[in-house]
Amino acid sequence: MVTSSLNTMIKQKLLVLGIAATIFFGGLLYSRHWIPSRSSYPVQGIDVSHHQGAIDWKRVAAVGTDFAYIKASEGAEMRDPAFANNWLDAGEAGLKRGAYHFFTLCKSGTEQATNFISIVERDETTLPPALDLEFGGNCDARPDKAKLLQEIEIFVRMVEAHSGKPVILYLTSEFDDAYQISSAVNRPLWLRRLILQPNYGARNWVMWQATNFRHVDGIKGRVDWNVLRNDG
Repeated sequence: MVTSSLNTMIKQKLLVLGIAATIFFGGLLYSRHWIPSRSSYPVQGIDVSHHQGAIDWKRVAAVGTDFAYIKASEGAEMRDPAFANNWLDAGEAGLKRGAYHFFTLCKSGTEQATNFISIVERDETTLPPALDLEFGGNCDARPDKAKLLQEIEIFVRMVEAHSGKPVILYLTSEFDDAYQISSAVNRPLWLRRLILQPNYGARNWVMWQATNFRHVDGIKGRVDWNVLRNDG
């Protein structure tokens, strides 16, 4: 009797574990391919850097990717080693392209704008340049708000004079909480919030980074997936 009850308990636990594993791995598989509704957000795309490795842009375009923001530079000296190939190949695949710069807290706006401008040519057909403002992967420096805003404004003015287009500000909630960039710098916002629509920022966003674990044919590993706001 005791042995029979024990066997039943073990079987029940194994069943529960099996169901839990199925739900977990099923959810994981689904999340790799999840995107926001196409009816709500018809225009959707990716942002990439050298971390994605070699990209087959024709395959990326074939699965419904409409645009790509491609990392060009970081700080005062770093130039993304994959930028030139990604920029050329994405364009040849028919994707709309935009370049972005990762803003380093320990370098001046002038130095960083000069770095970006030196490798991103003025092109009327491309998407507006974007400025990536986040703590992740940044230097340890934490300038005060007034100083940082001054450096960001210098960067924005220089890049806009070069590109002829308004700079888009990519902001995480942590960065905006710390510096209130969305209130202080009146530029279009590209906000990050996984799965759920962004609920921060001083005004409506124009682009939403909805997931950073999307898997796209033509790219090894995961990639950030973004949507443009559709206000009808």
